[in-house]
Amino acid sequence: MTAPLFPWQVPAWRQLQQLRERLPHAILFHGPRGIGKTAFAERFAQSLLCQSPAADHQPCGRCDACGWFDQYSHPDYRRVRPELLDEEEAGDAGEGEAVETRKAGKAKPSKEIKIDQVRALADFMSVSTHRQGMRVVVLYPAEALNTAAANALLKTLEEPPPSTMFLLVSNSLDRLLPTILSRCRKFALGLPSPREAVAWLQEQGVADADVWLAEQGGAPLAAQEMAQTEVREIMDILLQQLARPGVDGALKTAEKLQKAPVPDLVAWQQRWLYDIFSLKLSGRIRYYPRYRKELTALSQRADTGALLRALKSVQERRAVAEHPLAARLFIEDMLLEYSSVFG
Repeated sequence: MTAPLFPWQVPAWRQLQQLRERLPHAILFHGPRGIGKTAFAERFAQSLLCQSPAADHQPCGRCDACGWFDQYSHPDYRRVRPELLDEEEAGDAGEGEAVETRKAGKAKPSKEIKIDQVRALADFMSVSTHRQGMRVVVLYPAEALNTAAANALLKTLEEPPPSTMFLLVSNSLDRLLPTILSRCRKFALGLPSPREAVAWLQEQGVADADVWLAEQGGAPLAAQEMAQTEVREIMDILLQQLARPGVDGALKTAEKLQKAPVPDLVAWQQRWLYDIFSLKLSGRIRYYPRYRKELTALSQRADTGALLRALKSVQERRAVAEHPLAARLFIEDMLLEYSSVFG
């Protein structure tokens, strides 16, 4: 069932309704990860198909169209996303046997949106719409489009079929083709205020809501997700090493963390470096306020130029962190390079 709007999305929803008088053929929702962009786009998709929308254009949740939408069976709606997300959703829904069967018989589900998925939309768009209404395609995350799929989508966006709306969602506009960006109406979705986000997290039963929110850059859904996982111990092992850089500690920490998700480790270190750099320049901390004492000491030891080089290096590491050749060696190298910043 489609979730209602999050409290921080209500102003954006009102702003979006101003486009209804002259809807573009494609809207690109963009903003930080973990703020509910996909849920927002799906809510809008449902509202476009709803037969009895409310005065504020929210879907009614009671008509046939809303019922079909909630069951993902509306004839005029398609969702395009990586196979991995379908696999994860099936697992969350308890379809364990089906998931195990796929795992046994096939390769790992793709993290990309493939050209076949985009081409499959051709048949969907060639059929008349139900009750002469609209057809809606939601595609996310748009940066998961591989090159062939992006080019195929571009052709469709250049000559959009009548009565068809594309809703794209992206966490990172700089990873999209400029030609795709130019053919979409961009709609920014921002972070809620810290007070609003903490209040919502506390309503969801998240302990230490302010700490989790800070560590996720102010993104409440990302904070909620992290709070529900068992990552605190892993994160603290890394942060304690970053707080006391050294060769011996780097090697021991790499051994402890060799089975941890490498992309997460790189992201946490990148935020840590950002906090050191921010402290040095402006005296502010964004991500790890509970480590203020350690971050302050490190900011006084580090050279600005060395910090800039370290930030550039960790950004480059994020590009290859999904598939390191050897996780332990990758983590060792990352931590040793970090230690060198502080002599």
